Amino acid sequence: MDLQRAAEQLLEPLGYEVLELVVSGRGGKRNVLLRIDRRDRGVVTMEDVERATQVFSLELDRLDPFEGAYRLEVESPGPERPLRTAEHFRRFSGLLAKVRAHGETFTGRVVEVSDAQVTFDVHGQPRTLALEDIQARLAEWPDTPR
Repeated sequence: MDLQRAAEQLLEPLGYEVLELVVSGRGGKRNVLLRIDRRDRGVVTMEDVERATQVFSLELDRLDPFEGAYRLEVESPGPERPLRTAEHFRRFSGLLAKVRAHGETFTGRVVEVSDAQVTFDVHGQPRTLALEDIQARLAEWPDTPR
């Protein structure tokens, strides 16, 4: 069962982008972490978190994907914000990102973004990677919401 897809189908019509869904733990002690953002780029409020929690909790109860109990945590992107799409990289262009690609990890400034590639400045040297090869998170937070 693809819980990420279930969350996206349920929450995107309500104005939320599902950034990440991580299931951890084993057996009867599962943790479900769901990171959301607002599709209108507004700041995620406590009301947003509460609404997403209520809606997705009901869906998890309906789907019943785990044996035993689970704990659902819904969070705003915060400092662990994943960057998954070209739009994410465009939105945070100019900021530092922690990047994993091809078995290597580095921190670089997002300097150029196309639909298929992202270029980072790594110690003054450009490094261009295919978007599909990148796992990244923000390494610094912008001064103003983006």
